[in-house]
Amino acid sequence: MDSDDNPEIGGAEIGPSDHDAQGETAQQAAERQYAEEEDLRESIVALSRLASDRLPLESLLTQVATYAVQAIPGADGAGLTLLEHDRADTIVATAPFVTEIDDIQYGMNQGPCISAAREGQTVLSGSLGADPRWPRFGGRVARLGVHSALSLPLITPDGVVGAMNVYAHGKSAFDDRAAELGQIFAAPAAIAVQNAHVLAQTRRLANQLQSALEVRGVIDRAVGILMSRSGSTEHEALERLRSLSQHEHRKLAEVARQIVDEAVARARARNRRSQESI
Repeated sequence: MDSDDNPEIGGAEIGPSDHDAQGETAQQAAERQYAEEEDLRESIVALSRLASDRLPLESLLTQVATYAVQAIPGADGAGLTLLEHDRADTIVATAPFVTEIDDIQYGMNQGPCISAAREGQTVLSGSLGADPRWPRFGGRVARLGVHSALSLPLITPDGVVGAMNVYAHGKSAFDDRAAELGQIFAAPAAIAVQNAHVLAQTRRLANQLQSALEVRGVIDRAVGILMSRSGSTEHEALERLRSLSQHEHRKLAEVARQIVDEAVARARARNRRSQESI
C-alpha cells in the first residue's frame, strides 16, 4: 500500500493540493481562484441548459459528470451513479479509467462513492492506497495510478439520489477548496439528475402502458377470432387461448399474435383469389 506523511482527519489528507504551485504569489493565487470560480460558473450555467427531454438518461448523466470535471480543480475524470430502487443503478463515466475504477468499487462494495451515497456526506481522500476506510479498493486503485478521490452525494429534498465520484491521478489533488467548489456544483447537479430520473421513469411507465394496451388489443382480437370460429362465449374463447399458451409453453400474447397474424394472412389470400377470379 502507498504511504503518506501528511496527517489525516477521517481519511482526508490536509495540506496543499497538487495544483498549488510552490511559492505562489498573492496575485497568482487570486488569479487561480478567479479561474476556478469561472470554471465553476460556466459548468453550472451549462448544467442549467441541459435539456432532459432531448437527451437519453445515460447521456445526460455523463454530461453532468463532464461538467463536474470542469468545475472541480485537479479533476482528471468523474463518474456518476444514479440510485434506482426499482432497477439496477445507472452508472456513467467520463473516461475509461473511471469506468475501470468504479467497476472495482462496486464489485468489492467498498469505496468513496459508496460511502458518500450511504452516509450522505462528502468524502475526500488524497492517498487511496493508504486510506484505512477501503483497504482492498484503495490498494487496487493505487496500483492503477489513481491516488485521489472526491465523492459528493447528490442530495435533494427527497433524499440522496446518487453520488458523483471525481478522481485524480496525483496524490492530494483535492483540497478543502476543491471540496467546497464540488459541493456548490453538486447542489444543482442533484436537481438536474433527479429531474432526468423522473422523466426517464415517466417514459418507461408510458412505454409499459402502451405495450400493455397493444398486448390487450391483440388478445381481444384473438378472442374475437376464436369466438367467430367456434361460436363460443368470450370467456370460453379466452380460456381456450390460455390453454394453448400453457400447452405450447409460450406467452399468452405470443399465441394471440399468431392467431391474429394467421387470420389476417388467410383473409388476404381470400381477397387475392377473389380479385383474380373477376
